[in-house]
Amino acid sequence: MAQYFEVHPENPQPRLLKQAVALLEKGGILAVPTDSSYALVCHLDDKAAADNLRRIRGVDDKHHLTLLCRDLSELANYARVDNRQFRLIKSVTPGPYTFILEASKEVPRRVSHPSRKTIGLRVPEHRALQELLAMHNGPLLATTLIAIGETDPLNDAHDIRDRYEHQVGGVIDAGACAQEPTTVVDLTGGDPVVIRQGRGDLAALGL
Repeated sequence: MAQYFEVHPENPQPRLLKQAVALLEKGGILAVPTDSSYALVCHLDDKAAADNLRRIRGVDDKHHLTLLCRDLSELANYARVDNRQFRLIKSVTPGPYTFILEASKEVPRRVSHPSRKTIGLRVPEHRALQELLAMHNGPLLATTLIAIGETDPLNDAHDIRDRYEHQVGGVIDAGACAQEPTTVVDLTGGDPVVIRQGRGDLAALGL
């Protein structure tokens, strides 16, 4: 049975977030709100949890997972970022954008794309999630919470608890969030390539 954490959207209770972090440390999957939609997250270094994350989401190892980072300095630890890429990312961070970048050696090979050695990275603008990342003291492996066979991401915590109460360790409810995935931009080539247009405005990227 999934634990349900109802936290204040602007001043999330540390006690509840600590309990959620404890679930992550035990290999649990959490459903968490972001500045786009809900996401499934787990500990980066837990292979079983990452496999479970993919199973719940219904994706294979060729699906780009994302690292949710607290800030740009943390993001740069897990990706190879040149000055041009950094300036572009900085211009819209934090925000609802995911960037595909070459993974650094800090990223376990089993969670990067098997042939391209790339990973999605982003810095979300959501207070409760930022506090969770700070307490966890590191990035979280994540994927947009879209039910198998559906196309729209989920954004209602009660609905998520009902659907996934036997598959996830916990659900964080910080009030309503958007129901649109991030805009995904591949920065591994010469020019930025939009992989998915979502909540993030392309004009802000000059695209």
